[in-house]
Amino acid sequence: MAGVKQWSQLTGGQRALVVTGVVVDSVAKAAALRDLRRRPAAQVRGPKWLWGAAIALTGSLGAVPLAYFLVGRR
Repeated sequence: MAGVKQWSQLTGGQRALVVTGVVVDSVAKAAALRDLRRRPAAQVRGPKWLWGAAIALTGSLGAVPLAYFLVGRR
């Protein structure tokens, strides 16, 4: 596959960008899951279990947690 690099082939800046993305995604997921756990079901649009699964299981770089905060809460 063209363009795919191993970790050892990345520059320091590229590595920092990857690590930053992982940290941002992890913090966003943790915040969304914490809010979802504490929020009553009546204040969530859609089933809580579905939001929880989508937040926890998708690799979205923050897109699913952001969608939860913008659309999923009443």
